[in-house]
Amino acid sequence: MPEQVLAAVRTGPSKTEIRTFPMPEISEDSALMKMEVAGICGTDVKLYAHPPYSAPVIMGHENIGVIAKAGREFTRRKGFKEGDLVFVEHYVPCFKCEWCHKGEYRHCEATDWRANPDGIRYGYTSAEKAPHLWGGFAQYVYLPWNAVVHHVPKGVTPELAGLVTPMANGIEWSLFDGGVGYNSTVLIQGPGQQGLSQTVICKQAGASLIIVTGTSKDHARMEVAKALGADYVIDVNKEDPLARILEITGGKGVDVVLDCTAGAGTIPILLGVEAMKRKGGTMVVQGELAEFPNFPLGKVTVKFITIHSARGHSYRACELALAQLASKRFPLEKVTTHTFGLNEVDLAIRSVGNAGVKDVIHASLMPWKGI
Repeated sequence: MPEQVLAAVRTGPSKTEIRTFPMPEISEDSALMKMEVAGICGTDVKLYAHPPYSAPVIMGHENIGVIAKAGREFTRRKGFKEGDLVFVEHYVPCFKCEWCHKGEYRHCEATDWRANPDGIRYGYTSAEKAPHLWGGFAQYVYLPWNAVVHHVPKGVTPELAGLVTPMANGIEWSLFDGGVGYNSTVLIQGPGQQGLSQTVICKQAGASLIIVTGTSKDHARMEVAKALGADYVIDVNKEDPLARILEITGGKGVDVVLDCTAGAGTIPILLGVEAMKRKGGTMVVQGELAEFPNFPLGKVTVKFITIHSARGHSYRACELALAQLASKRFPLEKVTTHTFGLNEVDLAIRSVGNAGVKDVIHASLMPWKGI
């Protein structure tokens, strides 16, 4: 095993440097993971362009790798041994607080990088915090005793397993939060990797109608959405989305609206409210809006709309996502479109943000590629 680890470090807004870090010592209750694939999503695009703080960070929070070295207690407690292919969630919770005891460790303050300067979360934590390897844009990642680890099923490649985070989000948001099920009618706004994952999960759950909206630049993604089960796709730059949705649904509107535009503004929210059926629909929203001074609360209450905020994923959602990937029921290889090496991090992130290589949906960063 090498003495030094190569990593791509975000050093400022849209700036990356390749740096070396010492190989950490592994205690009895910790482990070291050799990275295979780090997925790149829309959150990475935002954090790369607008870092929340100035400290250097090894990004990468959708991490698949092989257990390279594991302490005896780590193996005994967690059931993972050297050589296992695993998925590591980005949360590193305390396992002592109320949220952790509920199994909702995604809300644990120990993972809250926004409010807790000592919080640890893969892809978000400062590389200055020992033992430094807190992100997947590196050749190795450190796993403490409280890392949340899942076995990758046999037959699932590391590249395909890189989709588990958006797939888990799809399960959490559409099934658990949105209540999508048999005969549901669903509007999915945004055909990125999150929206495409929602498409698969809604189809698997038995939705009778799935409508996906996007812009003209999303043409290739819309074609993938159709291949994954969308019944209709709407280019909002070419036609009135509300009129088209009402036409498709015979004027009734949809049961569930899933906003996967990553905080693209108020327009998707307003469209979702208008596209909702007359009474009792559900809307799941994600992303951050600075303000919404004219929020149509009256229409929301008259329509008896339930609004949920999307917030990460649970352990159960990850397990179900891995099972979905292993089922091979959907052509999900159409989502894993491009691979990049460690020295191509800048290009990879920009490409996911539609500012580099064209038609990238889910980018797989392979830290050993080209080394």
